[in-house]
Amino acid sequence: MSSDFFSSDLYLYGVLPFLIFVARICDVTIGTLRIIYVSKGQRNIAPILGFFEVFIWIVAISQIMGNLNNWACYFGYAAGFAAGNYIGMMVEERLAFGKVLVRVFSINGGAELVKILNSHGYGATTFQAQGAQGDVSIVYSVINRKNLPDIQEILFKFNPKLFYVIEDIRKVNEGIFQTSTRAKIPIFGRWRKGK
Repeated sequence: MSSDFFSSDLYLYGVLPFLIFVARICDVTIGTLRIIYVSKGQRNIAPILGFFEVFIWIVAISQIMGNLNNWACYFGYAAGFAAGNYIGMMVEERLAFGKVLVRVFSINGGAELVKILNSHGYGATTFQAQGAQGDVSIVYSVINRKNLPDIQEILFKFNPKLFYVIEDIRKVNEGIFQTSTRAKIPIFGRWRKGK
């Protein structure tokens, strides 16, 4: 391409803002994943993602600083940031890595629910507790996050009005976890259908 193209209106108000938009999508998506990996204690992956996140950001911001009078670049930068947040969350949801704690509160049938979960290959433990409406069973199960839709289906079949909460877990030591061939799929093969 000739140098005339890089000074043309087509490049400055069309191509360049679009490139900044795409760069921001990439760096914010990577940043979202980096934060999630940091929260999960993944010390090997987070620094690599951080390098690419900052590298792409520097390239994008240098183009903004070189074209301070170009409002189309500002728009591309802001729109890329917004889109990057959304896409980053979608990518993280589809990767579904890590483990979660499922805590179920049941008025009755806690022991039965443990047996059902165990029969599906999930470890579960129940405790008796006192709630606002009397005795309740609390069932705990730590599962691979990718198995969450399966657990939710089991809970819905057990009792459609069951109260449960799901929490992210940083680390787990030992335990009984559902094993499947999905666990051996590489990171980009772990896509699952979203909610």
